[in-house]
This record gives sequence, C-alpha cells and structure tokens, in this order.
Amino acid sequence: MKLNELRDNPGATKKAKRVGRGPGSGKGKTAGRGIKGQNSRSGVAHNGFEGGQMPLYMRLPKRGFNKPNRKQFAVVNLGLIQKFVDEGKLDAGAAITEDALVACGLVRRKLDGVRVLAKGEVASKLTLEVTGASKSAVEAVEKAGGSLKTAQAAAAE
Repeated sequence: MKLNELRDNPGATKKAKRVGRGPGSGKGKTAGRGIKGQNSRSGVAHNGFEGGQMPLYMRLPKRGFNKPNRKQFAVVNLGLIQKFVDEGKLDAGAAITEDALVACGLVRRKLDGVRVLAKGEVASKLTLEVTGASKSAVEAVEKAGGSLKTAQAAAAE
C-alpha cells in the first residue's frame, strides 16, 4: 500500500449538499429556508429571543450568590483511605499527608486542600494530616486509635 492509494471507507464521508444552485438540485431558489421572515435572512443568531416578548431567562427570578473567592476542596472518604491501606497502596504506619494521597492516586489534585469525610469504616490506626475534616471523621479516626490533624484546627489555635 502506498500513500496515494489511501482511501476512506466507502460511505464514511459525504459531500455537503450545495443549496441555492438552481431548481434541478431540489434545494434551489430559497435553499430550504422558506419564504421571507427572520430565519430566511443571513446573520440570524438570536438565541433566547422571543419576538419582543420578555424572554424566559429575564422573567425568572435571580437568587443566590456565588462567592468568587470560595475554596474548593478535594474530598476523600475514610472508607476509601481504609481500602487503599488494605490494598497496600498507602502505608498506615507512616503519617498520611495530602501529598501521599495524591501519590497513591486516591486524590487527583489537591485544589485548595483535602477534606476528609466520615463515609465508610476505618479499622487501622491512622495518622492523617489534611487541610480539613468533618467532626464525625475526626471521631471515627480517634475511635480506631489514630489521630487526624487539620490545618484549620492548627490555624484556630
């Protein structure tokens, strides 16, 4: 096979229908756009325009507020941490930091920090050092004999 012999599979490509090229083409004169009106003209792109009626997006009430400088945390559940410890991807003996969670693939990226939530069971004695954690997650880790240090708790002291 040579480069000049390369062809697409039959039926893989279709030629574009040429409109407005005479009555014999089946798409002549008005080119399938009908007669008169806004959509028969070129340059029509009024998305959400309702012919002068107040558009839906303007009729609906605007509520709420999105804080522009809000923090976004990567979320990890205790059950997943325990699973990774059981599989040997995380070392329960050493302190589990945010970098260790990223390195083992449990968290893709840290964002503004890692927050631990209490979903799932924890059986190992873990030493966790993360940005934040829910109260129930802290209790669950301490109940299993481990410790959970958060940057938020350290900043409060």
